[in-house]
Amino acid sequence: MEIIKKLTVGILLLWFAGGHIQAQDNKALQETFSKSYTMETAGNYSGAIDILKKVYNESSYEINLRLGWLHYLAGMFAESTTYYSKCIKLMPYSIEARLGYAFPAYAMGNLNQVETKYLEILKIDANNYKALYRLGSIYYGRKDYTQAYRNFEKLVNMYPFDYDALYMFAWTNYRTGKLREAKVLFNKALLNKPNDASALEGLNLIK
Repeated sequence: MEIIKKLTVGILLLWFAGGHIQAQDNKALQETFSKSYTMETAGNYSGAIDILKKVYNESSYEINLRLGWLHYLAGMFAESTTYYSKCIKLMPYSIEARLGYAFPAYAMGNLNQVETKYLEILKIDANNYKALYRLGSIYYGRKDYTQAYRNFEKLVNMYPFDYDALYMFAWTNYRTGKLREAKVLFNKALLNKPNDASALEGLNLIK
């Protein structure tokens, strides 16, 4: 019985000690992140990267995500995608990591990779606003108006008074010869942003 008591006390001491160490680690990590935010605000991206690398843990989703963003801001696009890829591997359903990945991929001109990431997001969340809008914009830029139409139509049905969705759907309708629908949409966009140059341009072209 005495041995069991000693073992129990020993286990409790280890548990409390472990909790204390973990609390210290959490506090130190929070302070490191705080310093990295301060450096980022000051435009010192390399400093923010360096301070996080001192506590780098490959299995930490949060550190990898932060490093992905900071490398993007620093113009180190290939490195940025590497960190975002690690995040996706750690958290396969992460939408934010895929949205993050798209920024450096786009900066490098890798539109196919950007498209792939947005399509992956839509498999996870079929109604994700950012993925639908940005993917629709890619299709519009490619003059694939059929695909663009589907994306923007869905957005306008979900967000009927959203300016970005309205004016892009209006332009897509215009490009596909649906002038009456385009006119209605441009006028709705002007209710959201009166005197908006893009919507007014569209209306003038219809006249």
